[in-house]
Amino acid sequence: MMRLLFAAVLALGLTAPAAGALAHHGWSWTTGGNIDLTGIVKTVRLGNPHGVLKIDVEGEEWTVEVGQPWRNRRAGLGDGDLAEGVEIRVIGEPAAALSEKRVKVERLFLGKREYVLYPERD
Repeated sequence: MMRLLFAAVLALGLTAPAAGALAHHGWSWTTGGNIDLTGIVKTVRLGNPHGVLKIDVEGEEWTVEVGQPWRNRRAGLGDGDLAEGVEIRVIGEPAAALSEKRVKVERLFLGKREYVLYPERD
């Protein structure tokens, strides 16, 4: 009986952090609708679990979450495409609290070229 209880507690302890990570990195914090923003990239941090850009949109700083490295490559983004000083247009789901100024990008544009990060969201 004690072994069974220990195994149950261990299993719960191993899955709880994963559930938290999924909740944070899913879409549950977004509105479900899309916004369209154009701005200048101020900072870039690419990598796992996803890339994060800070962009200046008419004097306001927005946090823009792009895809994981594999997703960005699949969309056709190359090394250096997302760089400081680049003008970027993003379409994606904003945080439910718009005061957060945070958006999870579904599609982005560099110049006239479109990059689709989440085709399954269309």
